[in-house]
Amino acid sequence: MLPVGFLMIEHRIIERMINLMSLELKKITEENKVDLDFLSAALDFLKIYADKCHHGKEEDILFNVLEQKSLSGKHKEMIKELLQEHIASRGMVAGLIELRDRYGHGDNNALKDISDSMHALVQLYSQHIGKEDKIFFLPVMAYLNKQEQNKMTRDFRIFDRNFIHETYKNILKKWESEKSNS
Repeated sequence: MLPVGFLMIEHRIIERMINLMSLELKKITEENKVDLDFLSAALDFLKIYADKCHHGKEEDILFNVLEQKSLSGKHKEMIKELLQEHIASRGMVAGLIELRDRYGHGDNNALKDISDSMHALVQLYSQHIGKEDKIFFLPVMAYLNKQEQNKMTRDFRIFDRNFIHETYKNILKKWESEKSNS
């Protein structure tokens, strides 16, 4: 399997959450309320799995390797565009976290903003994944020889293995800091 095959498999997982978010958007419209537990879980998923894990591999490994190659202007521009979309999604998730907190503290005016922001995020992810899967991933593999592709696959596996440890070490550090300051 090409290294980007692993990223495309992750896209299928991210799409499952995006589909759930679309269902939640319909529910928000029908019931005029937000399931805060679901929203919190979705935001955690997007922040940790979609961004830090998935986008982390794209940015720290795939894009870095490709930037060492003589890419076509089209592919150079596509990397810039994809990076901007990663940045935009991070901002949207951060904004939704603030809106969730406002709504959770009784600010019902945040409901429309949550709905609008979720809709924009669903659209961004759907478009972004399509662009990577259909336009970018497979063509850029031609820049890499078999050994480079194998190394990238190993680097993805190492990233994933280290990622889980770093994630939970950071969670512990956060809680240790909070508890020691209490």
